[in-house]
Amino acid sequence: MHAKTLGLTNRAKRIAGIVIKITILLLVAWVLYHKLNNHQNLMEFNRLMRNLGAGTVAITLTIVVVLMFVNWILEAVKWKYLCRYIERISLWQSIQAVFCGLTWAAFTPNRIGEYGGRVMFLKPRKRIFGVVAMGVGALAQLVLTSVAGSLSIAWFTIRFFDIGWWGEIGMWVLAISYAGIFLLLYFNVRWIDRLIRHIGFMKRFYRFFELLNRYDRRELTVIFLQSLGRFVVFTSQYCILMLVLIPSIDFIPMLLMIFILFFVQAALPTLDLFDFGLRSVTASYLYSHITDHDIAVMAIASCIWFINLILPAILGSVFVLKINFFGNTTH
Repeated sequence: MHAKTLGLTNRAKRIAGIVIKITILLLVAWVLYHKLNNHQNLMEFNRLMRNLGAGTVAITLTIVVVLMFVNWILEAVKWKYLCRYIERISLWQSIQAVFCGLTWAAFTPNRIGEYGGRVMFLKPRKRIFGVVAMGVGALAQLVLTSVAGSLSIAWFTIRFFDIGWWGEIGMWVLAISYAGIFLLLYFNVRWIDRLIRHIGFMKRFYRFFELLNRYDRRELTVIFLQSLGRFVVFTSQYCILMLVLIPSIDFIPMLLMIFILFFVQAALPTLDLFDFGLRSVTASYLYSHITDHDIAVMAIASCIWFINLILPAILGSVFVLKINFFGNTTH
């Protein structure tokens, strides 16, 4: 009798898992279709690229797409490294988890689904530890964005607004302090574990946050450098497209504006599928100070959004099918 009941339970779990997978895939497909079917900025980007000639277009887009794969493979390498104290996984398993997470991120606010999609490739009892480990990796990426962004915002404010001598000093002090706080917190990430102990409703999760004590500063430096590699890669994507479509643009101001754009995107809660609006409007405003090619800037922002987030989300939908929601993942 017990075996029969257990069999029914397992069957119900399999059916529930299939229903969840189909629901996720249908949701992604439906929203992608409606958002990409009439995306004006992507169509504008297509028009601008056609004016450059087939050879230039092919080479440029190939490089940008290859860099997209480099970006997410670097993230997979980082995820594998982060999981070393949780569960040993192969690089291929890590790649599947990263792309699956991108699929979940596409339709969840502020990419929160990326955590769920990724940790589902770990054993069930290890998944909450996985969320904590992923938080360490995300913090490293946020530190880079915050440091580069805050310093670039100080430059932008001083360059384009008359705030006076004391205002300029204040901006630099504020930016450097902001960047320093993030660096201090990251390289002392175990402080978060100590803080959790003093928060009443979080005490039940304390054992999961103990994982933070396992990462020493050498390992945090490795994770930071892996994140820096990603930062360089996706900055390069913007630089390449801008230099191709707006060859007259000054390189240093262009680069600093990219850092500000990353900062704004990280600071504001949004949805990947609607993120092109935020990216395009923000990019258009920032770059209006150094170029009048606002249409090209908006088109570039939308193209990067599609290549870096939406295309991987589509590819990751394949790996959604491999998740076992109620047990170990089959690879």
